[in-house]
Amino acid sequence: MVFSRLKERLRSGHQGFPGNIGSGKSHTPYISGTADPVDSPSGAAPGSSTANPPSRPISTTAGAAHVVDVFKAIDTRPPPRQITNRIDHPAPRLGIAAQKTPISTNRFYANLFLGGQTQGVWTHPYSVSWSHGSGNARSWGMSISQIDDYQRAYGPPNPAIPGSPVQYFINPLGIQSIILSATELQDSTVLTTDELEAFSVNANLRPQASSKSSIQFPLVQGMGFVTGIYTDLQPAIQSSVFFRNVVGSGSPYPGVFKYTVTLEDGKEWLIYAAPSNGHDPSFKLISNTLLQGPSGWSGSIQVARNPAGASGNAVFDGSAGAYAATVRITGNVGTDGTTASYQLSWSKAGLSTGRPLIMFALPHHLSSFDTFMASAVTDICLTTTTKGKATAVIADSWTLVESNLPKDIGFSPWSPTTGNVVQFSSNAISAIKRAASSEINQDMSAQSNLNSMYYAGKALSKFATIIYTIQFLANDTSLAQQGLARLKAALTLFTTNRQMFPLVYDTVWGGIVSSASYPDKTNDAGADFGNTHYNDHHFHYGYFIHVAAIVGSLDPAWLAENKDWVNMLVRDVANPSLSDTYFPFSRAFDWFHGHSFAKGLFESGDSKDQESTSEDAMFAYAMKMWGHVIGDQSMEARGNLMLSILKRSFQHYFLLESDNTVQPANFIGNKVTGILFENKIDHTTYFGGNFEYVQGIHMIPLMPFSAFIRSKRFVTEEWNTYFGETAVTPASKVAGGWKGLLYANLAIIDPRASFDFFASDNFDPGWLDGGASRTWYLAFAAGLGGL
Repeated sequence: MVFSRLKERLRSGHQGFPGNIGSGKSHTPYISGTADPVDSPSGAAPGSSTANPPSRPISTTAGAAHVVDVFKAIDTRPPPRQITNRIDHPAPRLGIAAQKTPISTNRFYANLFLGGQTQGVWTHPYSVSWSHGSGNARSWGMSISQIDDYQRAYGPPNPAIPGSPVQYFINPLGIQSIILSATELQDSTVLTTDELEAFSVNANLRPQASSKSSIQFPLVQGMGFVTGIYTDLQPAIQSSVFFRNVVGSGSPYPGVFKYTVTLEDGKEWLIYAAPSNGHDPSFKLISNTLLQGPSGWSGSIQVARNPAGASGNAVFDGSAGAYAATVRITGNVGTDGTTASYQLSWSKAGLSTGRPLIMFALPHHLSSFDTFMASAVTDICLTTTTKGKATAVIADSWTLVESNLPKDIGFSPWSPTTGNVVQFSSNAISAIKRAASSEINQDMSAQSNLNSMYYAGKALSKFATIIYTIQFLANDTSLAQQGLARLKAALTLFTTNRQMFPLVYDTVWGGIVSSASYPDKTNDAGADFGNTHYNDHHFHYGYFIHVAAIVGSLDPAWLAENKDWVNMLVRDVANPSLSDTYFPFSRAFDWFHGHSFAKGLFESGDSKDQESTSEDAMFAYAMKMWGHVIGDQSMEARGNLMLSILKRSFQHYFLLESDNTVQPANFIGNKVTGILFENKIDHTTYFGGNFEYVQGIHMIPLMPFSAFIRSKRFVTEEWNTYFGETAVTPASKVAGGWKGLLYANLAIIDPRASFDFFASDNFDPGWLDGGASRTWYLAFAAGLGGL
């Protein structure tokens, strides 16, 4: 059976490879980390030989006896010389002002410079979009929306699943509650962006491209106000929902003038105007769609949704006039290696930067705030589209703590109760060796010499895991060394950049992309799941980094020769410092949301999305292990911190236990989200709706980190819902590679049953995904079960 991820974002119809399943403001720099060039990497003594592999498995339990900065630069040099530059990326930089740092392709604001520039941008709890003459108000300004629970639309219930959860929920688009515009903004209006950073962007509307008059919108994730900064324009505050009542509400303090607005949907909004000249703007209600200010006006207008009546008024009044401009993130891992803290600090601008900011925290933020943050949390909550309730916090910075870093997870099977397992019974070793003796002789080059970085990486990762298992868990050095030589030969095709679609350095956006989609290749934006357009880089490159970590641990000479190439892949996905000017900061992992977004340079009405939590975690794990192997303590610590944050965010938003209170009660019975967008959640995949697909894409690959990310309780609930013998889709009746995946996942809660499945004399190799092996699954189950 052919399994295909079909992970492109614009179309369907691309075939996968047989046997594979899976996912295919001018301000100072704000990311902590050294600005000094990173020393030329060495890794290990160049004279080291593969004839003397390590005598023990890799352990990551030994931590440095000092605090580690997790945002230290990896490297600041250009990509390796085998990677050529291209200046002709297929996706143009639409309306983006010149800036020195590369553009964050996978960020929340990408719709501002893609396609028609009219799709939404979600800062949570608000979303904004360029009205472009649409709606009842026919406005050309920036519309603002905030959706409540009752406005959601739900898909049909699925009676096949216990509790009949709905298949999806989606939030309405195009509700223009408040629009910040100007009389001068008409059909010649242009939208541009500047200062595109990891957590923020400036969106600018001008009457014409050459106009010096403008409205600038500093858009920051979690912002408490939507702020428009006017320069020499006549304010037009509009609504396509219609004004029911507008009341001048005095001045919270000198220089700020307040209006309380009730719309026809009954929602209350607060508007604060801070004129540059300090004079009362005396906005006038012209119609039920237009509140107008004086001509030639300069100053700021701030808008907030108030769900809390008088108490809400007091809170918003206290922060009016100040707004967040950019964000600085810092973070450290403590001396024991198990606890980390990271801090989000906002730079402020506005009339009164002495006033504290009001920012909205997501549920996973609240659960990880340090003890000093409690006094800053308010009772004001607004519904987000896919992340539950956002809570207003009065503070200029947040400190968040993760106290369960998985520092000891290595390459061997691991669980919270057993730790790393390297000792097995003679029966288990015998079964592992039997499987390994066959699988190690498969044609590694044929399975990896593909036109897809995703599938090639999966195949190579499979063989690396087999070799590690043979060497350290089955204790057969001779067989492991034979496999290692052939794996290095297959991997050389990629490290020398001679694969079917070589990688290039894209100078337009700043990143390492497949050449597949360029006009002189396929001219297909969906080729290799959209890698050229920055889709899924953490999925694709995570497998290669994992391979390199294992190979490098076994062969120090290979490590020294290829360290720059591997670091290049890490930098593309997870550059931790602005001192590295070749890549944007943290392309995939969103430090505000606590997980990655997979979608790159594709316009989307529901904005960014992610389909595979497990492959998100796979990248963090691979980076952690690569950092350990090369001795980069910052990288290793960052990987540990990301894994811990991912565990937290997944449990809140993606992997839904029965007591989950974040996602809608009529949805959590699905157990996983499926695809989580910023505006909707759909219990499906890009390649089909079979339950083994939808659940399985959040399992693959089963690796040492799996038992950390996927709790026993969750796995038990999911198994009983879908895959037990009396459930809707018994694993025993599932076909192809998905079957092996389900039984490998079973090892987290029933390792004996999992081991017996893979050890059976009737085992069919067709039950293995192209990125999975019987060798590793046997070791995984035996390790978790103490077998």
